[in-house]
Amino acid sequence: MMDTSARLLNLLSLLQTPREWSGTELADRLEVSTRTIRRDVDRLRDLGYPVEATMGSIGGYRLVAGRALPPLLLDDEEAVAIAVGLRAAAGSAVDGIEDASLRALTKLEQVLPSRLRYRVGALGSAVVTMTGGGPRVEPAVLTVIAGAITNHERVRFAYRAADGAESRRHVEPQRLVATGRRWYLVAWDLDRDDWRLFRVDRLVTPTATGARATARDLPAADAAAFVQDKLRRLWPSSPVVVDFDADPELLRSKLGQAPGEVTELPDGRARWSAEADRLDWTAVRLLMLDLPFTVQSPPALVEQVRAIGERATRSVGS
Repeated sequence: MMDTSARLLNLLSLLQTPREWSGTELADRLEVSTRTIRRDVDRLRDLGYPVEATMGSIGGYRLVAGRALPPLLLDDEEAVAIAVGLRAAAGSAVDGIEDASLRALTKLEQVLPSRLRYRVGALGSAVVTMTGGGPRVEPAVLTVIAGAITNHERVRFAYRAADGAESRRHVEPQRLVATGRRWYLVAWDLDRDDWRLFRVDRLVTPTATGARATARDLPAADAAAFVQDKLRRLWPSSPVVVDFDADPELLRSKLGQAPGEVTELPDGRARWSAEADRLDWTAVRLLMLDLPFTVQSPPALVEQVRAIGERATRSVGS
């Protein structure tokens, strides 16, 4: 039979899973009596772990949220996953979270076993986070919005548009969506009676009103799809067709992961068809492929390629 300390750790590990355990289940798992389980639960409570017990035939024990943060019991993979997440958070778009993430990571690494400390250290030395210069989001703003979404509350805030215009908004928040260096709020705008997309870094002093939000169905598969569709409409794409004097397989290898479809023409050459939201960047990409090509459509892309060629000619002089 395991000693009391080991048994308590095993009991705590079971209780930290998101479910309720009956006393009999715990006793069977730990190979002790239900009376021992009751004593061990009392010991965990004395240590600050808020273990709740419910009576009845379907009752049992479960760990609930408490006023303080007691020590967590993590297995090897969970500890490494948290360490990796903290390292990634140090380069996120949330303002001020870098220091908090690094402090938490330092505390975690101090108590990691040597075998795990090596794994986390190897990952940290091999990976570099490119922080970039995107807009920063206040943690307090995310907290207010996330809490209102969870509690189904309406929110009021001031909003600063891209052109600098300011307005007051009264919304029912649906979801927060993170896209790289930007955070977006998907919400139902009560004054405009429609779904809207807001840049979270442009929100000013959001406040949950306490008023109940109405359950609504998004006009998309999910919030991420809604954001993607809205952003695509802000930067409309153009169908592009380009013929290359090259073998289709060679063109595919040159394009790599670029979107679009490569097909073979009757004469053995390759045709690339795609949707492009930036024709200037598409023109640059075509030139960088270092393959002979002819733009079939749109005419605006022909002009972009011609303009780049003229600028290049002027740049090298006579």
